Amino acid sequence: METKLTINELATKVVEELKKMNYANNTVCQFRASFNRILSFAKEHNEIYFSEELGRQYLAEKYDCAINYYLQSFPQKCKHALRSVRMLGDYQIHGIIIRRIVKKKNYIKPPQFEQVLTAYEKECQDNEYSIRGMRTRLQRLFFFIDYLHLKNIKDLNEITPNIITDYVKTIYHHHEKSIAAILTTLRMFLRFSYHKKYTEKDLSLIVPKQNKYYYPAVPSTWKPEAVKHMLESIDRGNPLGKRDYAILILVAKLGIRAGDIKAMKLTDLDWKNMAINIIQEKTNVKAKYPILNDIGWALIDYLKNGRPANCESPYLFVRLNAPYEPFGKNANMNNIITKYTRKAGISIPPGNRHGLHSLRHALASTLLAQGTPLPVITEILGHIDSKSTAVYLRTDMDGLKECALNPEEVFDYER
Repeated sequence: METKLTINELATKVVEELKKMNYANNTVCQFRASFNRILSFAKEHNEIYFSEELGRQYLAEKYDCAINYYLQSFPQKCKHALRSVRMLGDYQIHGIIIRRIVKKKNYIKPPQFEQVLTAYEKECQDNEYSIRGMRTRLQRLFFFIDYLHLKNIKDLNEITPNIITDYVKTIYHHHEKSIAAILTTLRMFLRFSYHKKYTEKDLSLIVPKQNKYYYPAVPSTWKPEAVKHMLESIDRGNPLGKRDYAILILVAKLGIRAGDIKAMKLTDLDWKNMAINIIQEKTNVKAKYPILNDIGWALIDYLKNGRPANCESPYLFVRLNAPYEPFGKNANMNNIITKYTRKAGISIPPGNRHGLHSLRHALASTLLAQGTPLPVITEILGHIDSKSTAVYLRTDMDGLKECALNPEEVFDYER
């Protein structure tokens, strides 16, 4: 029977593991000091062993922090203390330190999994997954591979139901949609590994499934007059305002995704037919949008008076400081709408989304309120499945009220 470690022994093990993982010496010293504070707190409460309850009590009394650190983001004032408590808890459960979810550039594949990961990447490319979708899929997979590597797993055939179960414990604090996406990615990778003879058994069968109905959250939407007010607040007398106005009106009037706006090129503008022709980054499907009058004049104003004259970039929207380059792949451009929302004095209720994507929600809700058929809205938003669009039915409260039944009328009919 495995002996339970005291807090002091547990902290020592975690410090040793941090050194093995090549954490900087200063970082290791900071965590050692943090663990000593937790140990002193435990002694004050006559506790020898670490527990989740002890960790919560420590955070509440010493940092006035009573959040559920599995479900909520870390407040800045007690971020290090929270991370220290989480490390002790993770090591006690898994025997390893679970790395924070940090997107890694130029991921280095562990040698024992390099061949299968490279083959899987090629499989994704052959299936013509979008660049964005492939990047997200592989990122989820790399977290699992890192977990196996830290558990000293040398071969995929060594994966057992217990290992899968332990890994699922590390992700259960995520949103249920994120958990579903992570498990789906894992299941597809393991199924691929079996079909390509990298594993002797179909390990995808031991990955748990979520028995939940498709029930997405109600989208946060703007009122049409708020969108109009925000657009009117933009100072279009300078190059920055001209560019930002053109970007925001493309999202507000046509519902184009931010990723597609960043990738839009000058050659995508078909002025002869007054259309914008692109291949959507998310779905890899061709889309054609009309250049409406106000959109056309906004683009012309930006191209003639806003876009740097000596810019040689093929992309439509560029940064206005030299060198004049397009927006980066990871730029979400939310700072643009945030800036003008504040300038217009528009208050966003806590919990409501307020990024560029929220303008797509507003467009969908407005079209729905105007009686636009759902398949048409699906096509405008570039959704592959109308189920993705159907969620906006829940925002049309007036329409839903008209569908409500009068119980008295029902009872009268039955009689």
